[in-house]
Amino acid sequence: MKASIYDVAKKSGVSVVTVSRVINNASTVRQSSRDKVMKAIKELNYQPSSAAQSLARGKTNVIGLLIPDLTDPFIMEVVDTVDRELEKRGYFLALSVIGEQDDSTVRSNFLFQQDRVDGILILTPIFEEDYVTSLKEKNIPFVIMDNQLFPFTVSSIVVDNFKGGYDVTRHLLELGHLKFGCIGGPEDLLSAKHRVDGFNAALREVGVEAVAVKCGEFDITAGYEVTKKWIEEKILPTAVICGDDHIAFGVIDALREYDLKVPEDVSVVGYDDHPFASKLHPNLTTVKQPAVEIGKQGVEALFNAMKGKEKQHVVVKLAPELIVRHTTSVPKK
Repeated sequence: MKASIYDVAKKSGVSVVTVSRVINNASTVRQSSRDKVMKAIKELNYQPSSAAQSLARGKTNVIGLLIPDLTDPFIMEVVDTVDRELEKRGYFLALSVIGEQDDSTVRSNFLFQQDRVDGILILTPIFEEDYVTSLKEKNIPFVIMDNQLFPFTVSSIVVDNFKGGYDVTRHLLELGHLKFGCIGGPEDLLSAKHRVDGFNAALREVGVEAVAVKCGEFDITAGYEVTKKWIEEKILPTAVICGDDHIAFGVIDALREYDLKVPEDVSVVGYDDHPFASKLHPNLTTVKQPAVEIGKQGVEALFNAMKGKEKQHVVVKLAPELIVRHTTSVPKK
């Protein structure tokens, strides 16, 4: 039978607590007691479990990560990066997929229970405020990635979505477009709002007013339905800026249904750089979110918080990147 920590304590004639301190190399153990314990460990061939060592150190070596689902490529790229960064540090990742959870179960999340994790990363716009309140109460270190709670009063890794919306609009203005449409994401999401704000700011600089602005869900159907309505109402812009790539895919689908070509008749820009953006034809001009850097910066900020290095919250703002492909060109004369 495999020896236990109790067997070691009995054989060495010391308490279980003393054995635990020796295993974890505590400096408060007398050398004579240490020698007895080490001798017993050797004779019994005792192998301390990693769980026991972690508990004795007051650590689990596990970091929790809250995400809304497993279908978003951007989210999964962040998850992959976080997992690799934690592995480098000897930590494990515990995922919690929020899904259709309601606010009554927010604070009972399994990751929030005592001694389950050493820290938590949040990457979901769902119930952010409730999570923050609960984590503060439980004194668990945490960092929010892609924070939707403005102003940022907790440690956060955010993307400059205003710049993303501004840059794509400037790109289209420089191509010569003056007739713009924008189909944004949900108005209650800070990231979606800032993308539209950047779009409007770029137009104001040159005294151009958008033909139409519509906000809805981040999905293909939204882009398809809005574009179809614009065509039927004869207010179709020459350039359409979309809140994400799914909306852009829907816009392109509707244009094709009406035998309109992209980019010859209408230029289309997305956001996120979905894996399909560079594979569908024409390849989609879009804005790439720095998913890898978000993951790296999130882990770095969390470990600083766990070590007590951050006395106050820190906010890291990362720049997105305009990726020009084949869905934008000069407007038709």
